Amino acid sequence: MNHESLDESHEDIVYPAAIPFVLVHLSCIAAIWTGITLEAVILCVSLYWLRMFAICAGYHRYFSHRAYSTSRVFQFVLAFLAQSSAQKSVLWWAAKHRHHHLHSDTVHDVHSPRQKGFLYSHVGWIFDRQHKATNFTKIADFARYPELMWLHRLELLPAITVAGLCFLLAGWSGLVVGFFLSTVLLYHATFCINSLAHTHGKKRYVTGDDSRNNWLLALATMGEGWHNNHHAFQSSARQGFKWWEIDPAYYVLWMLSWLGIVRDLKAPPEQVLRNEQRLGSRTNGRAAEDLAARFNAEQIALAISTALRGAELSALQETLSCTRDRAAEVLATMHLPQLPNREQLAATARAMFVKTRSLDDIVDRAYDLLLASIGRQLAPS
Repeated sequence: MNHESLDESHEDIVYPAAIPFVLVHLSCIAAIWTGITLEAVILCVSLYWLRMFAICAGYHRYFSHRAYSTSRVFQFVLAFLAQSSAQKSVLWWAAKHRHHHLHSDTVHDVHSPRQKGFLYSHVGWIFDRQHKATNFTKIADFARYPELMWLHRLELLPAITVAGLCFLLAGWSGLVVGFFLSTVLLYHATFCINSLAHTHGKKRYVTGDDSRNNWLLALATMGEGWHNNHHAFQSSARQGFKWWEIDPAYYVLWMLSWLGIVRDLKAPPEQVLRNEQRLGSRTNGRAAEDLAARFNAEQIALAISTALRGAELSALQETLSCTRDRAAEVLATMHLPQLPNREQLAATARAMFVKTRSLDDIVDRAYDLLLASIGRQLAPS
């Protein structure tokens, strides 16, 4: 089994691998010659929404997050339909997405706009050599099914099958408009969740990353645009947490549950819906790092060095060199005017973050991180 390597360069883009992707886009131009028939338009619209549901409810909410349960047969149907979108295999997609949630917007995230820019997070990461392999340990719960491994090996079979059906039903226009155009639209609507939903929109929750709620993306992606909600409670089958947050994928899942096709739809707890939950250690830690980064430790250390000089500075440096693991504790007791106090961090935190019960925890952790960083700057190397 192949595993991802985190120490390969993110810049190692395999440009030949992007050629089929580019050709799919260019093929849409052929509509000039094939014409646009009513049958082709119906195919395009139908395939867009059918496959968008399979990606949202299948690739994402089921295979990535296990937000509900279903039969092995319907599991395969979802995987086949989603894979007909030509967005790589179900196992690859879900494994990458689980990795994304584990490292969201950190240096280890596979598609973070914060780390690599908008274009890379939107599409470039897909062709990066280090992301080509599938880490089966991250998706072992589904890799045990032979039929899903079969789909994984024959990655393009579902897309080729659907493309062939489009041609049989509506000729060249059906292939170009019905299949290729709907596939391109699917690409970019889905990819916008990785890019736009981490740069544009509003935050309801502190999640330790840049996820946002974007109503326009929610309309285009059957509810996936409520991305900050999703990062706050990722195992929910429902991503629109408020009644007015339109989530068509969930509505379809609810109807399928009424028919007995799916079951055990997971819902966010009341505490999450009211935004009264305590944040986990990892979320607190990432939020604290973002808060501490708002203060320039190097400049603060320079200001302290300039103010103290001479014997006082030497004494401080000697103390810090002997107590490197307790630099924050040492600095906190010195009441240096150049050091930001906890109240300053708290004010910055209130401006940065939405309301959360864990704000004090975030501030305390950020204060320790900032003082430790200043201590490292002051301590003699």
